[in-house]
Amino acid sequence: MKSKHIVASLARFLAFVSLGCFASASLAKDIAAGRAKADEVCAACHGKDGVTTIDPSYPKLAGQHADYLLVALTEYKNGSRKNAIMASQATGLSKADMENLAAYYASLKGPMTNKR
Repeated sequence: MKSKHIVASLARFLAFVSLGCFASASLAKDIAAGRAKADEVCAACHGKDGVTTIDPSYPKLAGQHADYLLVALTEYKNGSRKNAIMASQATGLSKADMENLAAYYASLKGPMTNKR
């Protein structure tokens, strides 16, 4: 029983890692289009800068890894990640929209930086 759980966990991990490797290489990286879509769809909750959220429980998107954001949006859209608000927002996004949003937010300076 335990070995089945380990095998299933390993399979999910490998699928995530392989998706991340291919996703980062295939990102459209149209940051301008990502910014326009973010202003239209995301800024109301996540802030125009991707940091100043309207609710402290909402994630700060600026500086997140593009592959992580793409996986999260894809999972909200296909229903494997559950959140009613995000599911309704992601439903209307195309793959290119999600790639562009991921590239845009990844290009921003996030709130978690090391001061040197």
